[in-house]
Amino acid sequence: MADQSDDTHPVTALPAALRPRRQHLAIMALLLALLAVAIAGWQWIESRRSIGVIEREVARRLSEADVLSRETRLLAAQSREHLSDVSARLGQLEARIVETQNQRLALDSLYRDLSRSRDEWTLAEIEQVLLIANQQLQLAGNVKAALIALETADARLARMDRPQLTALRRVINQDMERLKAVPYVDVVGMAVRLDNVMNQVDTLALAMEQRPARPSPEPESTATGFWQQIWREAKHDLRDLVRIQNVEKPEVPLLSPDQAFFLRENLKLRLLGARLALLAHDEASFKADSKAASSWLTRYYDGSDKAVAAAQSTLKQLNQTAIGTQLPDISASLDAARNFKLVRERTLR
Repeated sequence: MADQSDDTHPVTALPAALRPRRQHLAIMALLLALLAVAIAGWQWIESRRSIGVIEREVARRLSEADVLSRETRLLAAQSREHLSDVSARLGQLEARIVETQNQRLALDSLYRDLSRSRDEWTLAEIEQVLLIANQQLQLAGNVKAALIALETADARLARMDRPQLTALRRVINQDMERLKAVPYVDVVGMAVRLDNVMNQVDTLALAMEQRPARPSPEPESTATGFWQQIWREAKHDLRDLVRIQNVEKPEVPLLSPDQAFFLRENLKLRLLGARLALLAHDEASFKADSKAASSWLTRYYDGSDKAVAAAQSTLKQLNQTAIGTQLPDISASLDAARNFKLVRERTLR
């Protein structure tokens, strides 16, 4: 019996020694399973939170787009009102041009009827030149053309060489001195620069079209081990998952294609209004339209683009130019010429 108990003891002792290891392995497997479940739950919660953030961001962007759309419609309505005002002004200018043409036709008829003497014809021509000078100054604010007309009238009077014309020449020279004292404004050059900016509006780059620069790639590791390669790929995927960027300026407004179209058209209308105000020497309207166009370029367009920067610089320079100078009254020379003509006709009678 003693020999039999000694032979069975090692067999019963071996399973008892393996039982703790199996329990440890089961506990580790359970812990790993719990850890995997926890990681999956954390990822699900994070994904839900990210989706909620994205939904709120989309709702905020849609709200901003709706506000911008209402502002665009308001600006379009204002532009239509401004365009109607511009059309009314153009109608007035056309009426004045028609009146001027009628006066010219009447003067041509008068020229055909004048056959008394060369002096009478010359005086009528001088009166017409002085009338043109007044119209150029009052309707178009063209100081240079008015000054040339006065100089032409004075030269014609000098060629007549009549002592009785001295008083008329004195009045004309006084009006010439008033015009020479007016600061010169290159209206034509400014209008050409505005036209150049207006023609470039459709090709200017919007700020929302600008793309952030991609980060420079990190040098790849020379490790060739399996775990090193797994770690390098996981780190690369995590780095591309999240990108942090410093924003040094206000958020760029996002525009739909329709809003971008209306923005460009409204910008053209602003520049057209500034051009018309420039030709009319309306400094308040000119500065208001040019400032509005410049602010739209700053807010909605890419300032790093060379064409946009050049357009902003042009508008800034034009806005700093004073165009609302007080134009002098040169009607004294025209009144003097008409009075001289009336006195001469009475004398001849």
